[in-house]
Amino acid sequence: MGRNSSVVLLCAVRTNDPAADDRESPVDDGRPREFVQSLDRGLAVIRSFSAENRELTLSEVAQHSGLTRAAARRFLLTLEELDYVGSNGRHFFLKPKVLDLAYAYLSSFSATQIAQSHLEDLSARLQESCSMSVLDGGDIVHTAQAATNRIMTIGMSVGRRLPAFATSMGRVLLAALPPEELDARLANYERPKLTPRTVTDEEELRQVLATVRKRGWALLDQELEEGVRSVAAPVRDASGRVVAAINVSAHASRVSAAKLRKEFLPELLATADSISRVLAAHR
Repeated sequence: MGRNSSVVLLCAVRTNDPAADDRESPVDDGRPREFVQSLDRGLAVIRSFSAENRELTLSEVAQHSGLTRAAARRFLLTLEELDYVGSNGRHFFLKPKVLDLAYAYLSSFSATQIAQSHLEDLSARLQESCSMSVLDGGDIVHTAQAATNRIMTIGMSVGRRLPAFATSMGRVLLAALPPEELDARLANYERPKLTPRTVTDEEELRQVLATVRKRGWALLDQELEEGVRSVAAPVRDASGRVVAAINVSAHASRVSAAKLRKEFLPELLATADSISRVLAAHR
């Protein structure tokens, strides 16, 4: 066999290698050698879908995920075969099996299970919606909720992401970070003006977080959404580390900021303490 023929055969073997997509990424892209690029791309396809993008064409998935059409098609067909994605011919959409991925996290995060009944009791007493969140990058992610029948513009469903800097729970969680980690978060994430009241200036936000750190709770007055107020408190593990935050949200037309502080805050702090004590004992 000639040299050229050997090269062609070698290329063919490598191209058809089923494990090719699972090989580690090159070291020159700043990622570790163990980084599996195909997994990253598959997750990017899943993340392409959202409340605003429930159904997407192949081209739209490619655009949102940053993949070529050919690569996006391979990942979509694989996810469809695994029953995570469905299609109606032209459009693709997520299927309920995707919830298994979230359930794996929620079921392993004992604070979620511990907090649920406490949040339901708190919501029943105050007749307002209560939630628990954890910090993920520049966002908070809701991991538990107890909603009343009152309608809020911003959905409080489990898995909902909101910008940490403009939420009461996010400020509690940001205030608990070590200084160097807080610096990195503030430097790497945008802070858009969501309402005329939203604090976006870094120095002003740092002052707000310092107050939250000193008080041990955060009150937000219509910075995330006009007409919505909330107050949040930290949930701690056995070591005293803040692992989550809980809050009470209410419409400004019903509940004043003063009422949040005087009536809701003591109940919220007591509930956060109860969850923390049970969590510590559980650990």
